[in-house]
Amino acid sequence: MMGFVIETCIKVLLVVLIFFALAGFSTYIERKVLAFFQRRLGPAIVGPFGILQILADGIKLFTKEDIVPSGANSLIFRIAPVITAATAFIAMAPIPFFPEFELFGRVIQPIISDINVGILFVLGVGAAGLYGPLLGGISANSKYSLLGAARTAIQLLSFEVVSGLSLLAPIMLVGSLSLVDINQYQSNGITNWLIFSQPLAFVLFLFAGYAELNRTPFDLLEHEAEIIAGYATEYAGMRWGMFFIGEYANMITLSFLVSLLFLGGFNPLWFIPGGIAIILKVMFFIFLFMWVRAAFPHIRPDQLMGMCWKVLFPLALLNILITGIVVLGGGL
Repeated sequence: MMGFVIETCIKVLLVVLIFFALAGFSTYIERKVLAFFQRRLGPAIVGPFGILQILADGIKLFTKEDIVPSGANSLIFRIAPVITAATAFIAMAPIPFFPEFELFGRVIQPIISDINVGILFVLGVGAAGLYGPLLGGISANSKYSLLGAARTAIQLLSFEVVSGLSLLAPIMLVGSLSLVDINQYQSNGITNWLIFSQPLAFVLFLFAGYAELNRTPFDLLEHEAEIIAGYATEYAGMRWGMFFIGEYANMITLSFLVSLLFLGGFNPLWFIPGGIAIILKVMFFIFLFMWVRAAFPHIRPDQLMGMCWKVLFPLALLNILITGIVVLGGGL
């Protein structure tokens, strides 16, 4: 038992440190990707290739004055960014990042906790994370922040429904809510990947993921052209930074989820070992998030909600119905 506790504590520490660093590094990569698409240089002055810009940004965030607006609810205003950052890392607990390996005679499973309802845990913790921008916007005593909080409620809550429904059909095929079981279900080669049997679920989940991450073109919570910075308008320093650490950590988590759910996870891909295969898949989706930000304009709130309830929601229900008929027919 003591060995298990120590191993789990080490895993938690490694996940927090590694993904905290990756979240910071992703900001550098995104600026470089956006600069490439927009024919600019991006970070290029601070350190080789501008790589030390990450350190400069960190120093700036930690040393900026932590301002709480007069009239704001101080306690909730201070706690809100912590909720966003904390839930982003807690959601990583049931995700199997790599294949198991042996170290010092002990088999190590790169997962903090293999719970049998892993998908529900990730979705539930992700839903709890929306309280960060919601409470931050409400507590700031600012009209722009309040508008951002209102958009948080309608956008994230609505797309949580689509996100959950889109995964019901793959779960019906696999018969398990464990991410490890879903990965194993696709272990017999690329033809067993769920993206081929559930292409609609893949598209729906990806769309819902974009909206829940508050990424362009769905960044209505902080749309600069309309509400300045939305829920984060009154934040400064590291409290502002925690919102965006949570956003980038969630982007990495979603990339792992999509890879595990639909693209074979960490199973070997032809001659590519499983650990390298899943890293390549995750890198592709992270690049895709950045590519979309560079390529597409913002959309209006009414367009976003219309797409959610008039298009994605009915398609998710239709996919569940068709999958249920197929599964029932196979059982008969």
